[in-house]
Amino acid sequence: MIGLLNGQPAQAQTGTAVRGKVQSAGSKPVEFATVTLHRAADSTVVKTEFSDAQGVFLFERAAVGRYLVSAAQVGFDRQWTKPFEVADQAIELPAMQLATSAATQLKEVKVVGQKPLYEHEADRTIVNVEGSTLAAGNTSLDVLRRSPGVTVDGSDNLALRGRQGVLVLIDGKRQPMTGTELADYLRALPAEQLKSIELITNPPAKYDAQGGAGIIAINLKKDQRLGSNGTLNLTYGRSQYNKYTGGLSLNHRQKNLNLFGAYNYADRSNLAQLTIHRDFYGRPVGADRPLTGTTDQDNRLPNRQRSQSWRGGLDYNLSERTTVGAVVSGLDNHNSADGTNFSVLHDLVRGTTQNYNSLNTSTGLSGNVAGNLNFRHTYTNAFGAQELTADVDYARYRSSRDQLLTTFLVNEPNQASSSDQEGHLAIQSAKVDYTHPLNKELRLELGAKSSLVTADNDLKFFTNNLLDLNRSNRFRYDENINAGYANLSYSKPKLTLQAGLRGEHTHAVGRQDREVEFKDFTRNYFQLFPSAAIKRQLSENHELALSLSRRIDRPSYGQLNPFRQIIDRTTFGSGNPTLLPQTSYNFELTHTFRQKYSVGLSYSRTTNPLIGVVQPETDSTVLSTTRNLSQQHYYALTLTAPVDITKWWKVYNNAVLYYNRFTGELAGTNLNRGGVSVELTSNHTFTFGKGWTAELNGSYESQQVYGFLVQQPNGEVSAGLQKSLWDRKGSLKLTMADILYTRPVHVTSTYDNYVERFYQRRDSRFVTLAFSYRFGNDKLAPTRRRSGGAEDEKRRAG
Repeated sequence: MIGLLNGQPAQAQTGTAVRGKVQSAGSKPVEFATVTLHRAADSTVVKTEFSDAQGVFLFERAAVGRYLVSAAQVGFDRQWTKPFEVADQAIELPAMQLATSAATQLKEVKVVGQKPLYEHEADRTIVNVEGSTLAAGNTSLDVLRRSPGVTVDGSDNLALRGRQGVLVLIDGKRQPMTGTELADYLRALPAEQLKSIELITNPPAKYDAQGGAGIIAINLKKDQRLGSNGTLNLTYGRSQYNKYTGGLSLNHRQKNLNLFGAYNYADRSNLAQLTIHRDFYGRPVGADRPLTGTTDQDNRLPNRQRSQSWRGGLDYNLSERTTVGAVVSGLDNHNSADGTNFSVLHDLVRGTTQNYNSLNTSTGLSGNVAGNLNFRHTYTNAFGAQELTADVDYARYRSSRDQLLTTFLVNEPNQASSSDQEGHLAIQSAKVDYTHPLNKELRLELGAKSSLVTADNDLKFFTNNLLDLNRSNRFRYDENINAGYANLSYSKPKLTLQAGLRGEHTHAVGRQDREVEFKDFTRNYFQLFPSAAIKRQLSENHELALSLSRRIDRPSYGQLNPFRQIIDRTTFGSGNPTLLPQTSYNFELTHTFRQKYSVGLSYSRTTNPLIGVVQPETDSTVLSTTRNLSQQHYYALTLTAPVDITKWWKVYNNAVLYYNRFTGELAGTNLNRGGVSVELTSNHTFTFGKGWTAELNGSYESQQVYGFLVQQPNGEVSAGLQKSLWDRKGSLKLTMADILYTRPVHVTSTYDNYVERFYQRRDSRFVTLAFSYRFGNDKLAPTRRRSGGAEDEKRRAG
């Protein structure tokens, strides 16, 4: 909530730098000292860093406020600075000299306070997942669902504070998926691999304009210990089915070189169930709407997901100010499902009833290999630090999906439909960013980025084992985006101003072998994305922040793919090549009290909003796809209130009250509908001593209106217990998710000639036992930068 806008997450710089040096009594640098930034009011830990080989430490993004810094190292007494004020200008602290400590005194060295599970900063909320008991044995999607302001609907669409169009990053890189594909990937990623999640509702300047609702930045763990070491994780979960996950990460770090690698395996069986009732109506007769037919369906889909993911790389310090790095990662994912469907169709016009059963068997393989080279060089002029960074990325994705749908009819021959779909996607990206201080108050940021995407999908469709040329097709999509930006920031004590302008040129071409339903297309457009922000500290306890920005959400590559999939005899799924990007203007005003409590007001107007729909096609069939509506208006009030009830009981409360209104026309229905919704999250952490901790999380979402859909209230209560072992090297965690089984959702979709009601549930209530063990050297080292540049394209590839 913002001092800055328009961009991307973890690497963006906001706030003010705090710099200093740690020395021994003889003025020699103390390397790898643990340096902690505390709030002066209560010594709560805000951030932790480590001193480098010269004893220098740096907190790159400290919000306005009053702080203390402490420094500690084995063999020395902890040293504290005097309280100091951060007021939008870089702080250079006096050198901290650590006195040598006798061995008998080492046990007295203690850290005051501990890093909270949730942190609220001016422009983001941070969920420190590695400190969560509930994360054990869960998936990344489970952790996201419990995060404040994050919801996942019945179609696996992510929303942040009631708005879809969220940009998801993993270690600074977008994943090539949306909707269910992205959700399946997050289900395959064990929560034990996560370090933190950053929820950025109005992203800072400098980075891609994609992501109208904001950014969810998932940061993976990176071992900071010196020498050779690693971490082992094993979990077992049980609902109606078994869920196994395991992972091993290894790291070798010396003075100028860091080598790292990780491997994870997941084998999770699940059950999805869906009950649907559909009413079809004829043309209105006067004030009446005659009912012409109904359909009832019961769907059961046991499924199994097995995945392997790996990554490895290195960071090398060419000098004190220059670092180069390389990262290679991969994922192999195998999904299989054997679904059953029982349907009853009533034709009220003809007075007939038809029953049928279907078997839907599918197997899917997906995988990717991605590589990144990165460079960072820092130097200083008379007014502060200058920085030059560069990234080059290449990623290649492949997917295949085989499906067989067999329908058993009464007094009619059985029908068999099958399809084989192959997909290939390549993403190339390069970017460069430069930061230059013009004087002590004014800073200039410049940058450029170019990306090239090529996608090729081939579908072969068979009816009763014969190739169906009318349904088979091949779709190729090429897209090139070139972007540049300039941003100016002006800082004085208690005041920060920013103004930025980003330009993006998009050239896209979509081609089909057969123009059956949609035409080939070419799109060529240039758009500007201005942003501005002001942050004002009114007093020691009060701060106001105001931000404005324009952003865009381009359709994902999967949403543009025209291929039609058969879900059952009356339900089809398809992409839509006619989709236009949605653009939004965003406004946000936030008041923060004592750097803890915040109240925020938000407004957004979106043109051509992209929404998922299930629309009628005939008097008995429907199509699941994505469409553009005319406009979406969004208003929100957000409250954040962390409360320390006792020293051992801490609570983080978050509430979002929002109103969504959509206008547009689809399937002969004019839409002008809105509704008020409330999202509540309360997370409780308990520290009992002797290595025992516990966590309790509760969430609630009231009725939600989103386009043609109305979702009924739902929520979740989960709890976990943890015991640390072997001097904190090991841990044992027992958790239970969705204790009251309140996550199933009831949704109604309404058109003038069609109403659908469905009840969807997964085996969301399960118990997990997790074990973790850290081995090797325990001495810590500073964090090194590893980043990527193909973030914007990878999200839209699914």
